[in-house]
Amino acid sequence: ILFYGPPGCGKTLLAKAIATECSSNFISIKGPELLTMWFDESEANVREVFDKARQSAPCVLFFDELDSIGIQRGSGNGGGGEASDRVINQLLTEMDGIGAKKNVFIIGATNRPDILDDALLRPGRLDQLVYIPLPDLKSRISILKSVLRKVPIDQNVSLEFIAKMCEKFSGADLKELCNQICKSAIKEAIEAELSKKSLMKDGKGEDLDLGEDPVPTLSRRHFEYGLANCRMSVGDADLNKYEEFKRKYD
Repeated sequence: ILFYGPPGCGKTLLAKAIATECSSNFISIKGPELLTMWFDESEANVREVFDKARQSAPCVLFFDELDSIGIQRGSGNGGGGEASDRVINQLLTEMDGIGAKKNVFIIGATNRPDILDDALLRPGRLDQLVYIPLPDLKSRISILKSVLRKVPIDQNVSLEFIAKMCEKFSGADLKELCNQICKSAIKEAIEAELSKKSLMKDGKGEDLDLGEDPVPTLSRRHFEYGLANCRMSVGDADLNKYEEFKRKYD
């Protein structure tokens, strides 16, 4: 199976969830980790990974950033020329050699499905293509609730409204938004504490309570600050490329 789509939309997380649901061993490999400058060592790394997966069966073998090793042969985009071609040849050979007796499930994830070698996507290899799109409104609400589940939020703040304001945000963008919101509140709390201590030092704040939390909840101003300091990481041109790839293989 191949997960493809914009970066930051949970392809890696989804692969881990599959392994957990299947009660299988999970081996995660980032494509660039297999590549070395030494002759034949990259191919040996690929063989070693598949041997380890067979020994750990039932196993989910997950290749993150698959485009780094599964690039179109003969394109020269890999920078290594013949070396990158040998790596993809080894990968194709190992995928065919899994066999029916070994319960190994292969998942690939990529942000660049258009540069993958066609042989990787033929029936019998990564033939099930799953598009992981940007989160919809319901998903964005769930992501915000999940990231902010341990943070007190003011009653007059609507996460549904915030989610509507985050059209075309990826999951990673939403997490960064929450980080900016929390940073804003922390900064405000630090400034309030320093102001209190300054007043007490001058003998003007006898009635102030240093133990009181100056920012007990996240309010609208914190969310406004977060929205003003965040941006989308995926543009319309990128989305069009994914849609075009989806139409081609559907």
